[in-house]
Amino acid sequence: MSETIKVSPLKSITGELAVPGDKSISHRAAILAGLSNGSCSVENFLSSEDCVNTLRGMAQLGVRFEVKKGTDDLPVDLVIHGCSGKLQAPAGELDCGNSGTGMRLLAGVLAAQRFDSTLIGDESLSGRPMDRIITPLAKMGAQFETRGVKPGCAPLQITGGELKPITYEMPMASAQVKSAILLAGLFASGTTTVIQPATNRDHTERLLSSFGVNVKTEGNTISIDGGQVVEACDLVVPGDISSAAFWIVAAACAPGSHLIIHNVGLNPTRTALLDVLLRMGAKIEVLLEHEDGGEPLGRIEITGGKLKGTEILKEEVPNLIDEVPILAVAGALAEGVMTIRNAAELRVKETDRIETTIRNLRLMGGEIEEFEDGMVITGGRTLKGAKLESYGDHRIAMAFAIAGLLANEGQTTIANTACVATSYPTFAHHLETFCQP
Repeated sequence: MSETIKVSPLKSITGELAVPGDKSISHRAAILAGLSNGSCSVENFLSSEDCVNTLRGMAQLGVRFEVKKGTDDLPVDLVIHGCSGKLQAPAGELDCGNSGTGMRLLAGVLAAQRFDSTLIGDESLSGRPMDRIITPLAKMGAQFETRGVKPGCAPLQITGGELKPITYEMPMASAQVKSAILLAGLFASGTTTVIQPATNRDHTERLLSSFGVNVKTEGNTISIDGGQVVEACDLVVPGDISSAAFWIVAAACAPGSHLIIHNVGLNPTRTALLDVLLRMGAKIEVLLEHEDGGEPLGRIEITGGKLKGTEILKEEVPNLIDEVPILAVAGALAEGVMTIRNAAELRVKETDRIETTIRNLRLMGGEIEEFEDGMVITGGRTLKGAKLESYGDHRIAMAFAIAGLLANEGQTTIANTACVATSYPTFAHHLETFCQP
């Protein structure tokens, strides 16, 4: 992908598309198929840098895979040959690139291995907090050393070994932390229990069940018994609703638009974006078509119109944390006020997404008040094209490419956009398709 995205305003967004495979599910599929007791076909794997780094990490640990569609660098359909939970010591460091999901989930697996390992990442990942997984995994018996410039940050050196089960009450709603503990719990001698403060993404629980692992969920309490066999199975990864979110907002905000997005994952812990947009007056129809790997998927049809501001509820925030930047764009274009609070987690993503979202919206003419845990946007302003920076954050880059499409006038240029390849490698192609006269 080019280092720069340039877009000019469009009157409407019309057509059909299918977004690439779900990022969260692709990470987990690579790990669980690698731990399984046989060969697993995985179709529509997200061939983004983040997911490929997780797949390569599993390969360094002794898991073999064959690409059936795509290339080794850009796999789409592949067969992963599981190692029956018997991983090998890696010859070198495992590079997670930009992926917090990859690093935190792999740490859960590596905590249980009887060898030392080191997880590294790029500059952005090396500034994100790892104490949130180190604390529970250390309680289980693993040893960690963080060698980052910032305390508690990667590089992350892990001395694994025999783990004991724990009951852990999470201080924050984080699917990555929950998943790291559950994956470690697979190897522990007894029942490991996680209590989450709010419902969040449950892809790990669903996929574990598809791989024959019994996971018990009662409200916000999830338990797993150690010593279970990960049974090989075949998966088709649904399209990523977090990637579809950019086009859903683009079409919903532009009167005269009509867009159909096919094969989208409709996991109820991921569809808060749709709830918020419907509350804003968006015209969206969802057709649930079937399930694969425990994940519902279907079609989303959007008809453009005028939106009104709304308040994002505290309980909604954990399930749309990736969609806040694009929802902020929708808020700037809507009539009335959009309130986004209780979202301090955005401060420790690929960038400080509260700061970077506000900075770019203000450059385009938006009116926003900043808070430590979010923002309040006064909508109805005219957005104008501007020269913007992605700050190396893929979701900021894509959100403001859409803002440029929805601006009233002027070209928008977003610099440093190679980061988009970490989650949506075909974004530029889809963007060009809509921008063709």
